[in-house]
This record gives sequence, C-alpha cells and structure tokens, in this order.
Amino acid sequence: MRPLWVFGYGSLVWNPGFAWSARHLAVLKGYRRSFCMLSIHHRGTVERPGLVLALDAAEGAECHGVAFEIAPQIADETLEYLRARELISAAYLEEIHPLTLEDGRVVEAVVYVIDPTHEQYCGALTLEDQAQRIAGAVGGRGPNGDYLHQTAAHLAALGLPDAELEWLSDRVKVLQGA
Repeated sequence: MRPLWVFGYGSLVWNPGFAWSARHLAVLKGYRRSFCMLSIHHRGTVERPGLVLALDAAEGAECHGVAFEIAPQIADETLEYLRARELISAAYLEEIHPLTLEDGRVVEAVVYVIDPTHEQYCGALTLEDQAQRIAGAVGGRGPNGDYLHQTAAHLAALGLPDAELEWLSDRVKVLQGA
C-alpha cells in the first residue's frame, strides 16, 4: 500500500484536521491560489457570503503550498474527513495532480480545485472587492478575516509569502478598524 498525498494551499496549511506522517513544501503547476469561491457555510452565510481560497486554473501559474503524506492505514478515513469538509457545497472538485516536493520528488496528490461553472465561483472580483466582502463576513467557522489572516501568516512563516494575501490581510485590518 502506498501513502496518500494531500495538497494544502489555504486553511489546510494551518488547520489540516487529520493526522499526517510527513509534511513537505510543494508546488502545484497550472493553478493559482485565489479568493474566488463564495463561502456560504464556513466563512459566510447565504445572506452575506464570505470568500474562501480555491485553486483556480491558470496557464503558466503555480501555487506554493504544503504536501501532506498520510499513512495508508488511515487514507480512507482521511479522505472521508476531507470530503465532508471540502465538498460541502460541490464548488470544489476533488482531483489528482502531480506536486513537486521541495526535495525534487514528484508525487500524485489529492487536490481540491474550484469548479468555474459553479454558482459560488467569483474569479473576477478585484482585490478591493475581496477585502470588502472578507471584512464583513462571518460563518459557521468564524470571521472570514480570521481565515485570511491565519492563512497569510502561516504561509509567510513557512517561507511562502503570498503578496495578494498580505495586501488583503492589511486592507481587511484597516476596514475592520484594527
């Protein structure tokens, strides 16, 4: 049996919620991290949707994140957990893509990407529009701003700063009067 690999690029980076045996920095080609998914469950409501990160396909793009290695013995329960968490509204698609690990190895990993035909897809928002929406949204897992700030801080701590997330984090703090 082989291990399961899972790619984290947003909240999975700082709150995976599953046991892993190894964690490596990794790159996924062909996708960019983007606040392009309306959140009506975890970080917003139907009445006031927030935004969560998704992997949006883009030619020439690459997303830096974390590859989690999960022992084969717990692969099924890990996938069950991830599907309950990530596929709550069917806006994400579960796919398998190659990741390049920091040591040069290439592994096949479970990756959750946005379905650009889903009604929650909002890839055309400006950064200011994103900031305005994030600053005022709260969902079942708390304020949308907390999700943004945690993700930006953890990526920076791993040596994977994301300029858009850092700008958004600073802007949301201003909008919230922090």
